[in-house]
Amino acid sequence: MAEIKDRENALIMDTTKGKVVIELFPDLAPGHVGRIKELVREGAYDGVVFHRVIDGFMAQTGDVKFGNSNKPSFAPSRAGTGGSDKPDLKAEFSNANHGRGTCSMARSQNPNSANSQFFICFDDAAFLNRQYTVWGQVIEGMDNVDKIKRGEPVQDPDKIVSLKVAADVK
Repeated sequence: MAEIKDRENALIMDTTKGKVVIELFPDLAPGHVGRIKELVREGAYDGVVFHRVIDGFMAQTGDVKFGNSNKPSFAPSRAGTGGSDKPDLKAEFSNANHGRGTCSMARSQNPNSANSQFFICFDDAAFLNRQYTVWGQVIEGMDNVDKIKRGEPVQDPDKIVSLKVAADVK
């Protein structure tokens, strides 16, 4: 496993394709990192599907309202249209590059509309720089992200089995 320098600022994501370790950037996006960790600790991402996966671009997940296959209200046709029950976040745009393995928040056309959905870049997507909030970087398991089933929407999507803050994993 990759060396995790700060276990409080790292996530361990088990997916249907394998484990992914993400380093968080609290100095770059404190509000977004705080929200992600809050939702992770509530178990909100467990069972959530990767609802929009574009080859050569990114894998999007995090619709905790409609994309959680563990909930009775699971609605794959609605996945990607929801967020969480928490208020939207103020943008924390930076000069960080959207390169391979970058974790960034999804949003609507309103820059201050990020909530719970996020994406992981497959390849360089510099055209997103300074327009979306970068909050982390995959440091292990990008090969597993590469295996996530593609589609818009994805038929029989892969999912996050569990997502934990590394400090909470014994």
